[in-house]
Amino acid sequence: MASIIKDKKFTGFVVKFLLIFAVLYYGTLLIIGLSAPEDYYSPFVAQYLDYITQLKWGLMKSTKFLLSLFGIETYFAPNFSIKIVEGRGVRIAMSCVGYAVYSFWIAFVLASAGKVLSKIFWVLGGLLLLWTINVVRIALFLLAVDRNWPMPLGLDHHTWFNIFAYGAIVPLMYIFYKKDIAPNSSASTIAGG
Repeated sequence: MASIIKDKKFTGFVVKFLLIFAVLYYGTLLIIGLSAPEDYYSPFVAQYLDYITQLKWGLMKSTKFLLSLFGIETYFAPNFSIKIVEGRGVRIAMSCVGYAVYSFWIAFVLASAGKVLSKIFWVLGGLLLLWTINVVRIALFLLAVDRNWPMPLGLDHHTWFNIFAYGAIVPLMYIFYKKDIAPNSSASTIAGG
């Protein structure tokens, strides 16, 4: 354990990871709080910085598109809800966006050693994969609600999203390390430059 703490590259990676994650995750929570028309509402933040609302709309539109590929018609209802025509619906809450998982992935890639263009590729590719997992999750949850399907193993849809999202991140981390970090480093850490 002492050798890990003495490893300056690894310690640097951990510090950068935690700082980037904190800025992304808690920054998102701050924007959510300042965009909500209660307590500390900021019209400026709500109008110009509220990217979470756009992500929610994007998830709804992507879910609608995915279900339409299978002949399932949906429509949007108030309060960020998506419903099956002549059926039931689900509401896309802030917690459905997946910002914690996105923050984790972005922080991991940015804190790691590597070239800027490669990091951009990995961040965008990982976010696209996580977005796809989230859209599939919302579509399946909508079908489950509409058709009264029980959730597998009694786990809620947020837990299933986390299982699949982090299940995708772990192999991505390994591939990222093998392709972009290990060949360019004599050290066995993922940190550095």
